[in-house]
Amino acid sequence: MSINKGNTRKILAGAGLILTTIIWGSSFVVMKNSVDLIPPCYLLALRFTVAAVCMLAVFWPQNKGMSRKDIQYGAILGIFLFTSYVFQTYGLKYTTASKNAFITTLYVIIVPFLHWAFNRKRPSGRNLVAAVLAVIGLALLSLEGDMGINLGDFLTLICGIFFAVHIVFIDRYTEEHSPVRLTTMQMITSAVLGWILAPALDGKMDMGILNTSLILGLLYLGIFSTMIGFLLQNVGQKYLSPNTSSILLSFESVFGLTFSVILLGDPLTAKLLLGCAMMFGAVIISEYNPKKKQQGGMKWENPSL
Repeated sequence: MSINKGNTRKILAGAGLILTTIIWGSSFVVMKNSVDLIPPCYLLALRFTVAAVCMLAVFWPQNKGMSRKDIQYGAILGIFLFTSYVFQTYGLKYTTASKNAFITTLYVIIVPFLHWAFNRKRPSGRNLVAAVLAVIGLALLSLEGDMGINLGDFLTLICGIFFAVHIVFIDRYTEEHSPVRLTTMQMITSAVLGWILAPALDGKMDMGILNTSLILGLLYLGIFSTMIGFLLQNVGQKYLSPNTSSILLSFESVFGLTFSVILLGDPLTAKLLLGCAMMFGAVIISEYNPKKKQQGGMKWENPSL
């Protein structure tokens, strides 16, 4: 099998996005414990503040001399990201967790068309088939019970649209700008927006609730789920198309299910296994294209790149 340098980068980028979804999937358990105690917008403000401080501390040399464009584009990404989180969080107040998870990840089907509209890169038939297969898989993993539409579902759909825009614009901005600087500005912007909006949306927060367990949870959310997760996303998307990236990122549902089964004792059914299989099938369809024999082997490629 012939794998050139460019394909090696894509494989490593894909592995980075999968690692991101493993981290995000594991954070569901932490979020479940934190969101019951901390008002939603304050929770977002705290986790993004932790991430911003750590990005500045760890990557100070890379962030020195940040250009006006780095600041501008990172801030735009931060606005998209924070807005998606706010709509997802408040959508969850009015709908079920399963519907919230499914509707959020509908960005899988939205991204190819936004990528076409904003970046003038038309999706291939393979991209669209993979997106539809992923959505069916996500439905099997997430949906259960009431299928009616309510306010929470509408708010969550807005979240999915903003997250799709976020993915598409990462592709645009990382072509010429440092993923580290963009990630740093995303975290700073999201933290600032969180502290501005939290008093208006959630009132006053009782800081006395912050015990050792809760602080450790916030550090995990801020450092791993937020800083490392979005840094890996920005770096990975530099080498992968938004179409493929959106499918890989939607594996958050797969790993969220996995950790729920392992840590919370949730049952593993044939329906969930079929959903996981369809998700893996979507990745294969999107990313693996058998070509004519070329230097005695097969070639990995993304037809949209």
